[in-house]
Amino acid sequence: MTEAAILSPEEQLVEDIAGFTYDPLGYAHYAFPWGEEGGELAHASGPRQWQAEAFQEIGEHLQNPATRYQPLMLARASGHGIGKSAFISMLIKWGMDTCEDCKVVVTANTENQLRTKTWPEIIKWSNLAITKDWFSTTATAMYSNDPGHDKRWRADAIPWSEHNTEAFAGLHNERKRIIVIFDEASNIADLVWEVAEGALTDEDTEIVWVAFGNPTRNTGRFRECFRKYRHRWKCKQIDSRTVEGTNKEQLQKWVEDYGEDSDFVKVRVRGIFPDASENQFIPSGLTGPAVGRVITEAQVAHAATVIGVDPSHQGKDPAVIYLRKGLHCRKLGEYPRTTDDVWFAKVIADFEDLHQADAVFIDYGYGTGLKSVGDNWGRAWTLIQFGGGTSDPEMANKRGEMYKSARDALKLGAQLDSQDLADELSAPEYKVRLKDSRKILQDKEEVKELLGRSPNNADAYVLTYAFPVVKRQRIPGQREQQGKAITEYDPYA
Repeated sequence: MTEAAILSPEEQLVEDIAGFTYDPLGYAHYAFPWGEEGGELAHASGPRQWQAEAFQEIGEHLQNPATRYQPLMLARASGHGIGKSAFISMLIKWGMDTCEDCKVVVTANTENQLRTKTWPEIIKWSNLAITKDWFSTTATAMYSNDPGHDKRWRADAIPWSEHNTEAFAGLHNERKRIIVIFDEASNIADLVWEVAEGALTDEDTEIVWVAFGNPTRNTGRFRECFRKYRHRWKCKQIDSRTVEGTNKEQLQKWVEDYGEDSDFVKVRVRGIFPDASENQFIPSGLTGPAVGRVITEAQVAHAATVIGVDPSHQGKDPAVIYLRKGLHCRKLGEYPRTTDDVWFAKVIADFEDLHQADAVFIDYGYGTGLKSVGDNWGRAWTLIQFGGGTSDPEMANKRGEMYKSARDALKLGAQLDSQDLADELSAPEYKVRLKDSRKILQDKEEVKELLGRSPNNADAYVLTYAFPVVKRQRIPGQREQQGKAITEYDPYA
């Protein structure tokens, strides 16, 4: 070999790393100091088995020209301690090292998780790598030291919010590489998932989207990766007891204390979605089977007909009207927000007359104008304050009381008319108020951020449980005198 052909150590390193462009497992073995005495990885000879399998899956996808430019989406639900953050960190370092101008976005269930756990682990593994001098790291970013590339060749920690989706909406990197990381993905809002999907449209681009976490919630997009969207996601559920390096003694104590089939063990050990999220008030195990359940008219002929109205006067949230008759329900309509109380009151009155409703309950928040119009027409509509008092000793307010009544009805076999309604009913979690041990549900804004939409369907539906309603006796040909008055009023005549 001539002197000119001899590569410097740095040039040799660049050539070696380039050889792992489509081989993340080979890169992981090469780039990190496994088994090095006195080092942080002295105890290990390489990635754990599940990590190696995931790296192989990514490598096989990219090595195949037929799949290379199709988005690869990996979802892993697992118990505690399996090394999710280590895998994420190695994946990011491989992606950055082996593709010029690679773009990475990392988010997590909370900003605290992202700042104090996920990102520090990424920095740690970056510093362990043989290529640690190739990139600079800060508290929120990793970027190339190659002059002129620091804005394009980078990884960023982005806290998610339904009001801060720009970083995901702008995640494009055509003909290069994109890596999207969702850590502790169960509690990332559906809207963020939807916006992130916009990054999957770039042509001739290597795209890897990884969603990992403990399966703490049995609703939401992470859950649906393993169910509704399983045809698009490559999913695995990992039992912590099968993974090298986990604390088997502690895991076994949990199994003995709580039971193999308990939700606690399912989430923290087995990597299985629970029957009910830890603090879920209405379990998905109740709402799921209720969707599509058939309740015939004959079965509810004896029951009162109740209408619930959730108005909307601001933002993009729609107004929703629901009808319930015993265990049967159906959505009567959804309308863009409006300040025209007369028009919307006419819509409600028409439904009341058409279905011979025995009661109409309207959310107090934006319903006062509707109530006033209805009073002028002789309608006996009732305003309900979600934050108002309750006689139920278990719940902290009227909202909780109504959700509890809906839950009780589902236990009796109530039917739900859509998956959207089911998801919204199961979304709120609860906490126990210290001063009186009553349960209080997450407020509407928190649920809205989690779902990526306002739970107007659920609120309109639970309004039908505001108070017990008795079916009124109606005499054919006789106009109603109690509860409401028939009116021929046309607001636009």
